Amino acid sequence: MTYQTLARPVTARLEIKKSEFIAYAYPVNNREEAMFHVEQLREKYPDARHHCWAYIIGDPDNTTSAGFDDDGEPGGTAGRPILNVLQHKSIGNIIIIVVRYFGGIKLGAGGLTRAYAGSAQAAVDEMRLTPFVPMTQVQIASDFANESQVRYVVEDLGGSVGDVTYNKAVTLTVTLPECEIETLKDRLAMDGQVIEPKK
Repeated sequence: MTYQTLARPVTARLEIKKSEFIAYAYPVNNREEAMFHVEQLREKYPDARHHCWAYIIGDPDNTTSAGFDDDGEPGGTAGRPILNVLQHKSIGNIIIIVVRYFGGIKLGAGGLTRAYAGSAQAAVDEMRLTPFVPMTQVQIASDFANESQVRYVVEDLGGSVGDVTYNKAVTLTVTLPECEIETLKDRLAMDGQVIEPKK
């Protein structure tokens, strides 16, 4: 399961027949995150006529979750064209939201479809894409003497250390690529560290 995802949020603007289209793209991991960004933009642009969007969660070639909304535009002229751009470019874990200010000139169904697809493409053109790497969290129980070695191994495998608790032993909550879990276990087993899934 390898696909591209967005490295950081981007924005693009288009003006088409006096209507302004502002496209925002955000990396997301679930539908709740995607809808959070939609609501944020509704608050930021309360006077805009439409807030149309499409998202893909997971692998775009084998979509586990996708959705779109025309937000009052004629059916199939806004959300679907945005989704089509994302699927065509094979970008996953992303939402594109296009905010439209109506300029007084009707675009017609074909014009709207081209405008929303063009807005999504303008956002894609601004993107820096990065390969998606599935991450997982585990807890590592270590003695004090080996804490720095555990930190070194985790970072060496492309992971990061989050919460650390100190009691009779040290418990580190770490995030690292799923594909490195077995390597982590092998490298730490020599020192007697215990690894278990994050509760």
